[in-house]
Amino acid sequence: MLRFCSLGSGSSGNATLVEARSGTTASRVLVDCGFTQRELNARLARAGLAAGDVDAIFVTHEHGDHIGCALGFARRHDIPLWMSRGTWRAVGEPDLPDLLHFARDGETIAVGDLALSPYTVPHDAQEPLQLRFSDGARHLGVLTDVGSMTMHLLDHLRGCHALLLECNHDLAMLEASRYPASLKSRIGGRYGHLSNDTAAQILFSCLHAGLQHIVAAHLSRENNRPELALAALRAVSGADASSLRAAGPDWGCDWIDL
Repeated sequence: MLRFCSLGSGSSGNATLVEARSGTTASRVLVDCGFTQRELNARLARAGLAAGDVDAIFVTHEHGDHIGCALGFARRHDIPLWMSRGTWRAVGEPDLPDLLHFARDGETIAVGDLALSPYTVPHDAQEPLQLRFSDGARHLGVLTDVGSMTMHLLDHLRGCHALLLECNHDLAMLEASRYPASLKSRIGGRYGHLSNDTAAQILFSCLHAGLQHIVAAHLSRENNRPELALAALRAVSGADASSLRAAGPDWGCDWIDL
């Protein structure tokens, strides 16, 4: 069985737990650690887990709301840590003997009963990677920081049974915001963040009968509202409230079973 939950999603911090169960064993990967260690431990506890239950950490890129406490958390709890070489360089080439592993686009990573398939995306980081997860039967697509839609990312998201999909901003709210023009351009640019409209286009390209759960993620506090993001996704998917939800910054979303 494959399941996942968000521990929090937004510019103040991001972390997602993915778990595969086979008989009495469980394999768990924590995607990003965008909080302090104390806060991350509290959020893990709310999900019914502790640091010792995490088998691996995967950092998607070097921005603080994603890498957060990952290095210290991995060291403290002796947890294997995966990231791209570009991310490693961007954070100063830290030395983590026996813990650090490098991820690359197209190279599958095995963590117990979980298979992780990293893929590159257009985002303003050194070598950002997002992920597709599988337990062999079910598939989860994670796309939390990306500026634009590419065929490469669509290839990795198609056929998934659940999607955690960035819906960062509403175009009209961003345009009307007090952000300086340079920041608006960065957020709305090819290497920035997804608007609700572009997220809906990605979802439409990935629709199939087996897609059961859609989670809108990384919503901007200033330039989006959950109801706007969900309306954009619902317009192309027709999904009902039981299969469509938004992950928030304070408490992302509860466990979802696939």
